[in-house]
Amino acid sequence: MIANGKNLFRFIGQHCILNRLAKAHLNKTTSLLPLQSNSLTIGPPAREFSDDRSGLKILPDYLYNIDDVINEYNMGHTSDWYSKALEYNLKKGKHYRQMLTVLSYEYLMKHQGLEIENTKLAHILGWCVELFQAAIVICDDIMDGSTSRRGQLCWYKLPEVGITALNDAIIFENSIYVLLRQYFRNAECYLDLMELFNEITLITACGQNMDMLGSRMPVKSFTMEMYRNVAITKTAYYSFYLPFALAMHLAGIKNPETFKMAKCILLEMGYLYQVQNDVLDCFGNPKITGKIGTDIEENKCSWLAVECLRQANEEQQRTLVDCYGKKDPKMVKCVKDLYQTLQLPKLYADYEDKTCNQILTMTKEASEHLPKELILQILKKIFKRKE
Repeated sequence: MIANGKNLFRFIGQHCILNRLAKAHLNKTTSLLPLQSNSLTIGPPAREFSDDRSGLKILPDYLYNIDDVINEYNMGHTSDWYSKALEYNLKKGKHYRQMLTVLSYEYLMKHQGLEIENTKLAHILGWCVELFQAAIVICDDIMDGSTSRRGQLCWYKLPEVGITALNDAIIFENSIYVLLRQYFRNAECYLDLMELFNEITLITACGQNMDMLGSRMPVKSFTMEMYRNVAITKTAYYSFYLPFALAMHLAGIKNPETFKMAKCILLEMGYLYQVQNDVLDCFGNPKITGKIGTDIEENKCSWLAVECLRQANEEQQRTLVDCYGKKDPKMVKCVKDLYQTLQLPKLYADYEDKTCNQILTMTKEASEHLPKELILQILKKIFKRKE
């Protein structure tokens, strides 16, 4: 847990070391291999990620356990409001983080030759991550001025909700600790779980802060280092490392080196995931992605903007400076046309292929204590995704 300034600086130092480790791998010259490559020996997985969400259409009862706390203090209709907020914000998600937590636990137990038990606890931890995601998304949509999410209006855009959504995000985040206390208080890993959620909350909030402060800067000042720091802290930690680390704690894994290597690989995967988000924000089909992108209008330090600066000549850079960060649809189209002229979609496709294969190389070289089959499953799930 990052408890004071000294520990925060220590964390930043460790983050920089991990970045250098990842970059050292990513800068190696490697031949491009398909994801179906034999570079890793992959046996049949315990259970692959499934797009069948039928089991997730009904939220589990324990998510509503916050009602007990609400009713204890006689807060009346707040209980009904909380239930409505849960239904609206959690039902339509892809639930990748919940599935990743459960599958990680199953793989880790199998990898250690142990019987899979406490699956319900893994499910609870997965839904804690989904609650965290819901809180982040609510705040992110408000800060970005977004209109849609997961094929419906953003929660704060509902007339009866408005800015009250910020308070709902706080309730969601603190519901995590209600669940942890109720189901894990007597578990050996309880303190580790609490500290991990506290740490990732701070890291993600700092990432969101960097993202917002960056959107106030002139586009010409954007750099890839600036972008990478935002992507890793804002997205990669909670989307990829958090579910895996929770599963490791639940599975009783203690080796710090295993956590460090998992973090190095998963943060790189999370970085790729954020780059994909940026490309989908600009070029994705809203009917598939479920939202309308606003990165250009909001002057976001995106992968596309940074690469545009890298590839553009002086005249094209002036066009970007004149049009980027403007809410005028004509200027937004001008930026997108510039991206197309510079063939950034093709550049991204090449980047994705190269990065996925480099992550495969990192995984192959990782300690035998990591379940490489699971890492490959995660990578396959995000490769060439459209939503």
